[in-house]
Amino acid sequence: MTNQAESDILTQVGPGTPMGGLMREYWLPALKASELKADGDPVRLMLLGEKLIGFRDTSGRVGIMDHRCPHRCASFFFGRNEEDGIRCVYHGWKFDVDGNCLDMANVPPAQDFKHKVKAKAYKAEERNGLIWVYMGAAAKAPPLPAIEATLLPESEINITFAQRECNWLQALEGDIDTSHFSFLHAGSVKMDDLPEGTLGRFQLLNKAPEFHAEDTPWGTMYAAFRPADAGETYWRMAHFLFPCWTMQPNGDMDHQIHARAWVPLDDTHTMFVQINWTGMKRGMSVTKTGAPLPGGGQVFDYLPTSTDWLGRYRLNSNAGNDYLIDRDAQRRDEIYTGITGIYEQDQAITESMGAITDHTFERLAPSDAMVTNTRRRLLNAVKAMKDNATPPPGADDPGICLGARSGHFVAGNEKNWHEAYAEQLSASANPTGQLRQAAE
Repeated sequence: MTNQAESDILTQVGPGTPMGGLMREYWLPALKASELKADGDPVRLMLLGEKLIGFRDTSGRVGIMDHRCPHRCASFFFGRNEEDGIRCVYHGWKFDVDGNCLDMANVPPAQDFKHKVKAKAYKAEERNGLIWVYMGAAAKAPPLPAIEATLLPESEINITFAQRECNWLQALEGDIDTSHFSFLHAGSVKMDDLPEGTLGRFQLLNKAPEFHAEDTPWGTMYAAFRPADAGETYWRMAHFLFPCWTMQPNGDMDHQIHARAWVPLDDTHTMFVQINWTGMKRGMSVTKTGAPLPGGGQVFDYLPTSTDWLGRYRLNSNAGNDYLIDRDAQRRDEIYTGITGIYEQDQAITESMGAITDHTFERLAPSDAMVTNTRRRLLNAVKAMKDNATPPPGADDPGICLGARSGHFVAGNEKNWHEAYAEQLSASANPTGQLRQAAE
């Protein structure tokens, strides 16, 4: 069981917190590149409990900085994005994307001291449709992540953002809990619904898998296994990657190139960032007629974007309307939850745990092995940073993540899980042929 002290460490991400310090050792995806236009409106955003603004200057460079002007703390959100800088409208002080003061418009030239003034700005990089932010203290930022899906060109991926109103950890843990799929998402799916030969059928035949879970260089990994046809085992393998990434196993491993980040906005709000290769083959997602499984698919029906700190990528299906639950469909066993959309089903459950779940109330089971391993891995990484100044996994060597690929497959019973994984990984598709070289 996770005690209260451990829970506080795991869930609190603001400035000066242990987990916040760990998160700041990594680049985090913060916005879609399309959200910022050259000389366009500044955008409010939260990240690790800090109120920030993002903007793209005249030359196309991205600035991410504390929303407060260092002069009198007026918000840059109301500023003028013009001529390669953001100008505070209170007294006309202007700053570039690196936080350098370019102009002190209300100060006589003889009294100007702009070389001594700097706005709090974070390093920002743009790659393959995403804007990444590094909020750490290192003078030299580490390399950008080398997670496989993040290296694909923007033309070959789909990027989805969605905000969730709960702590980042409980949101993430839904992705590393494989047995819930047979209930929450597929509880009303019948064997006759599925196309012939669908691998996911083994999740319906046996809803109580056994598990292996262990630490990896990039984080943690599980191998869930069930009996398949004679002499074979059905495997579902997935990963947690530091600091807040997952790869879940809902597709054939040989083409499952995707990643999900659960980026903490603050302690009680999380931004889901999903990157899927367009050539990815989905797993148990359609019926034999080609229609989505009952209640399945991903809906992502958004509320209008507002300029609030938390006004981006909010879903219309939310706690205020009970996630549009259809109790009649639930009673008829048409949709196990009564909620349409796999993401929306996950959202309803993880938000129902509370803004920050009470971990002392939990009674974890053997099926939660990956959850307990991942919490321990995070706590150990925080402790190693505090006690020995040890960089957390992958912070300085992001290339280690290229050993991770999730998915499901069937292998002969003579293979142990490490052998089965290695064999599948070596046979998996590499859509660019140069991912490892790109990361080095």
